[in-house]
Amino acid sequence: MANLNIVLLEPQIPQNTGNIARTCAATGAALHLIEPMAFKIDNAKLKRAGLDYWHLLNIKKYDCLEDFFQNNQGAFFYFSTKAVKTHCDVSYPEKTYLFFGKETAGLPQELLLQNPDNCLRIPMLGNSQARSLNLSNSVAVGVYEVLRQWGFPNLAQNGTWPGQFGNL
Repeated sequence: MANLNIVLLEPQIPQNTGNIARTCAATGAALHLIEPMAFKIDNAKLKRAGLDYWHLLNIKKYDCLEDFFQNNQGAFFYFSTKAVKTHCDVSYPEKTYLFFGKETAGLPQELLLQNPDNCLRIPMLGNSQARSLNLSNSVAVGVYEVLRQWGFPNLAQNGTWPGQFGNL
């Protein structure tokens, strides 16, 4: 079974991490948090953003990036506004890890330079004033591209419309 992993390196805004946790819980993706973080995991804003999804979440914490790499193996993809390839230009294999950096600086340049073939960007306008998407939105874009390629495994793909319209 393919599995999807979201890695946040040194997240700074608890609401973003809470929203990402909710995306992970709703899709079955595991969430990996790498210290230092700018907040405690019990932060009220973090839990409020994740609402009542915390019991669905597979979450792991690491002391540093080296600790993470010592404990995980798979295909690593690094999201950055500096990348040449887009998030749709690659095929995601089983055991994929999507890396995202802290909100103020992104991923470390050395990590990107060591992995140029696995650096990905989300297309945006070429306007220097619109530097990047919100971190939680970027994670959602990446997660759903991987899941689309995998055929949305274990996700409900049919909804029911309540009321007079029946099923749409």
